[in-house]
Amino acid sequence: MIMRNIVLALAFVSASAFVQPNARSAPRVQPVSETKADLEALAAKLNPVVPFFDPIGLADQTFWATSPWEALGSTNEATIGFLRHAEIKHGRVAMAAFVGYCVQANGLRFPWPMTMDGSPFPEAGLSPEAQWDAIPFAAKWQIISVIAFLELWGEAAGDAHYMKGGKPGDFPDLVDNKNMQIPHPVPLNLFDPFGFSKKKTEAQKAEGLIKELNNGRLAQIGIMGFVAASKVDGSVPFLTGIIKHYDGDVMQPFEGNLHLFN
Repeated sequence: MIMRNIVLALAFVSASAFVQPNARSAPRVQPVSETKADLEALAAKLNPVVPFFDPIGLADQTFWATSPWEALGSTNEATIGFLRHAEIKHGRVAMAAFVGYCVQANGLRFPWPMTMDGSPFPEAGLSPEAQWDAIPFAAKWQIISVIAFLELWGEAAGDAHYMKGGKPGDFPDLVDNKNMQIPHPVPLNLFDPFGFSKKKTEAQKAEGLIKELNNGRLAQIGIMGFVAASKVDGSVPFLTGIIKHYDGDVMQPFEGNLHLFN
């Protein structure tokens, strides 16, 4: 919710607005697919104490091998690319959610009006979940629209898809993208908008990716702990008396407010 005003201008960009830019000669990274052996090597770097952990054998699977979606990638390497990208994305969302929950739970909000009619942001005394319930229905759809746009851009605007040898977790540039262009100028990229990573060595970048994965995994546990504590009192003893109780259903973000025909 905090990011809504920042990205509102992007909320109504549709897929039909994307145009193919003029061809430019630019080197393309050779696609390289990861294997189970790569996951085992990565696990040792992520946590030397806990070895590679895959109790249900996902790394040995081949998703969509016998389905109408076979064209997506009916190989084990494609499946691993899908799983890697999904974990990184879930970790990033969880980190944003964890920080956002902390901010909202402490009553921090923008001082200016939330809507054009002057309505303020939800009361600071509400729980973060209740604050979501309190924002206008149209505002919720604006947020969902921004997310949908970013998902579409991430899937279509990169060089190589993560299921076809591309780099899992890589988000294409919004500025000067050679594969797609946004009709309206965008001043900054979503990832590393100020270009800090350009000054880092390859070793530093690799170390940063390890930290991101570990932080993302911890954030997933953290945000679910917040949600559990707010829904079931005492379920997280450490948070008892700290997290406000919530009577709604966090798994239904449009609960009681989504109708197809009226």
